[in-house]
Amino acid sequence: MSAVTLGSAAEIVVQRTQGDVTVRQGMTEVWNRVAVGDALRPDDTMKTGSKSSATIIVTGHRGDGATKRITLPPEVIVDMSDVRELSPEELMLKLAMERVRSAPYEWKTNDLNIPNVSVVHGTDKEVDTAPVENALATGILQINGTQVLFENGFYSTCALKAMEVFRLYPPLGNRFENRLMVAESLERAQLKGEALTEYGVALRLPGITAAQENLVRSRMAQLRK
Repeated sequence: MSAVTLGSAAEIVVQRTQGDVTVRQGMTEVWNRVAVGDALRPDDTMKTGSKSSATIIVTGHRGDGATKRITLPPEVIVDMSDVRELSPEELMLKLAMERVRSAPYEWKTNDLNIPNVSVVHGTDKEVDTAPVENALATGILQINGTQVLFENGFYSTCALKAMEVFRLYPPLGNRFENRLMVAESLERAQLKGEALTEYGVALRLPGITAAQENLVRSRMAQLRK
C-alpha cells in the first residue's frame, strides 16, 4: 500500500503494531484494524487499546523530507491531521476559532465517573465496538493522545486539540496536569501571551496545591521577563 500525503508533503505509514490498534476514517463510527505497512490518511484517527501500542513513521511533516518516528502508547486516540506543525499565524487563528466555539458551551456535570470502554475481540479486520463519542472515556483517550503530540514536539496541535477536548469534556479541563500541558505547549510555540492566559487558568483550578501554585507562578514570572 502506497503512502498518502498529509497536507502538502507529509506521509504517514504504520511501522509496528501490538495488540488492539484500530483506525477510523473521518467521523465514521467504524474502527478497522491496521497492519504494518498501512498508509494513513489526514482524516484518519488511530486508537490503541489496553496493553496495546503502535509506531508510525511520518515523512515530510515540516515540508523538508525529514522523517519522524512516533510511538503511540496504550489507550490513546490521535488524529493524523494533528501530526503536523502550524505557523504562529495559523495557530492564533485556530485558537481564536476554538475560543468562539467554547464560549456558549455549558457542561451539565463535573462527574468524573468513567464508563466502560469497549474492548476489541476476535481477529476480524472490521471492528464495530467504537467508544460512544459523548462518553468521558473517549475524552480521556483523546487527552492521552495530546500528550503524545506534546512529547513529539507538536506543541501547536497539542494545545488546540486539548482545548477542543476541554470544550467537549469540561471535567478534563479541571485537571491541573492537562492545563499545565496546554500552557507549556503555547509557551514552546512562542505564544507568550496565550501561555500566560492558560497559566492563569491553571491558578484558578479547584484544589490546586501550594506546590502547583508555586510552579505556575514561577513559569509566569519567567515569561514576563
